[in-house]
This record gives sequence, structure tokens and C-alpha cells, in this order.
Amino acid sequence: MNERLKILFISHTYPPTVGGVETQNFELFTHISKITDCKLLANKNRKFIPFFIPFSIFYTLFQIHKYDVILLGSGLLGVVGWVVKIFSDKPVIAVVHGLDLTWKNKFYQKLWVQYFIPRLDKLIAVGNETIRAGEVRKISTDKFTFIPNGVDLDKYFFQPNREKLNELVGIETEDKNVILTSGRLAKRKGVAWFIRNVMPKLSEKFIYIVAGNGPDKKNVLDAIKENDLSKRVHVLGYVTDDIRDMLFSTCDLFVQPNIKIAGDMEGFGISVIEAGACEIPVLASSLEGLKDAIKDNQNGFIVESENANKYVEKINELFQDKNKLREFGKKSRQFIIENYSWEIIARKYLEEICKIIN
Repeated sequence: MNERLKILFISHTYPPTVGGVETQNFELFTHISKITDCKLLANKNRKFIPFFIPFSIFYTLFQIHKYDVILLGSGLLGVVGWVVKIFSDKPVIAVVHGLDLTWKNKFYQKLWVQYFIPRLDKLIAVGNETIRAGEVRKISTDKFTFIPNGVDLDKYFFQPNREKLNELVGIETEDKNVILTSGRLAKRKGVAWFIRNVMPKLSEKFIYIVAGNGPDKKNVLDAIKENDLSKRVHVLGYVTDDIRDMLFSTCDLFVQPNIKIAGDMEGFGISVIEAGACEIPVLASSLEGLKDAIKDNQNGFIVESENANKYVEKINELFQDKNKLREFGKKSRQFIIENYSWEIIARKYLEEICKIIN
């Protein structure tokens, strides 16, 4: 393996902007730059994307002679790769997330999905459902390789702190079963569905904490009001990394109750492996990229999407023995260590890049 490889990594959205793609691009660059020579060109404000894309085209064309390969952080940058391929024979590889292929915009589907993206040398999909979405859109499966997202294990392990949790939500939680969802509130995440269909069927002992903001927040708040659940469902909005990590380490169960939404999909589900890294058991819908992230009974549990009775049944089963639930959390972290650490995932990226160059 050539560890002196020179890579130009381009990301159209990057921290401090918050989101799954941003986190994935940040961690990928951070860890791949430890094992090879990698230069970052990144946009850190979503408002500037229309300006960043043409800028990155011109920058890449003038600087491409310095690099062995161009790595694009998402399919949205497929137009950059397409232009590069016109003027250069340097390999161009893109990480593709679910929405990169499924976004319901006719102009985008016609140009990006049918023209720009298929002309790149390789597409690294963060989930197998992304590959299936590409196949439906006539992109050859030979173009794809599946490499899951990873997790930085040093970031996600703290001691439980119920006192801080009590202070945060304003109630005593010692005798409660605390369920958590953390992440951007998109409709596909199923938080509002969970509040309407699952929480009313669970006993008063269960409380649900929702950490995050997003376009579906009003729907989430409406669901709480409709079901008179203001004392049992606590929407925290955006939280700092420290608060999020405290929640990961302190709550009893992480749920990701995704539902099917046309034109939107979960590419992988990075929050569920972050939760697992903190020894919190995960319960998620058997849907899209979550099926790649969660291996049933190894680092979490999966149930049929939008099946409220199955969710209720599984949650009640898991909370029959809290000690057993905690032991499963430890098993889950070990699975994450062996399969999803960014050190392992970055090596897989580098191996794939070297294949393309050779």
C-alpha cells in the first residue's frame, strides 16, 4: 500500500455545520490524513454551497497536478468530478450517501444522477441501500463499493451521570426507563411517529428524550401535545457535544424509529454506532442503511419499521432486566471496536483508493 499517496479531499458541507454527512466527512478526513498525505478543501456553511461548487471546480483544475486522486465527500460534488474527468485522467472517487441519489429534484436527477455521478471512477457507498438506489437509477453496481461509516471511540465513552440528566430534563429519573433519540429531526427519523404510536402504549415509567433540531420539530411538538405527553417526552433541541455524549452514556436505550419517506432515506445511521460506542443498547427500524449499521443481537436490535406493537413488545422485553440490558451495551461497544472504529474504516478507504489508482 502506498502511504505517500496524495489525496485532495473535497467536502461541500463540513463542521461546524451539524449533520451526518458533516460528521462523516470530518472523521474520514481526520483519520485518512493520519495514514497518507491528504489535503482538505471544505465548505463550512451550507449557504455558500452554490458558490463553493464552482470554486472547487476551478481550484481542482489548477491544483490537480499536485495530487494522485480526488476524493469527493458526497455525490453532490459529482459535477466537480465530471469536469475534472474532461481535462484530466486523474481518478475521481466519491462517497455517496442515500440522498445523493434519491433527492426528488428532476433537474438533479437528470444531470447529477444520470450523467455526472456515473462518470466518476468509483462510488463508495455508506450503505447497501444506497447501492440499490443507484441500481434502480441505472448506475452499474460495478461502480460501487460498500464501506460503512465509522466512529471515533475515544470521543464516545463517558461515565453515566444521572444527576446531570435530572438537572437537564427537570425531573427525577432514578426510577424511570429513559429512552433517547439524538440527531437531526427529519421526518424519516420517525420521532413524531414514535411519540404518537409507541409512547402512549408504554407505561408511565418510560420517558423519552429527544436531542436535536430540524425541519420536523413542529410535527414532533404537535405529537406531544396531541397525546398529552409533555411530562414524559422532553425535546431538548440542539445540544452541545458534551451534553449529547452525557446522554449517550446515561440513558438506558437509544431508539432510531425511522419510517419510509419517498425521496429520502437513511444512508447509514451514524448515531446508532455512536450510541453503541457509549455502551447504550440500540433499537432501530429494519430499514435502509440502519440494516448495515445494526447487526441484530450483536450491536443492537432491529424491528419492523412503523410496527408500533413490535416496538412496544421489544422495549418491554428489553427492560425486564436492566442488568442484562447494560451487559448487552458492553457487548455492543466491543462489536463497534472490532468493526466500526475509524482506524479500521480509514484503512478500508485507502485500500480501495489504491485499487483504483493501480
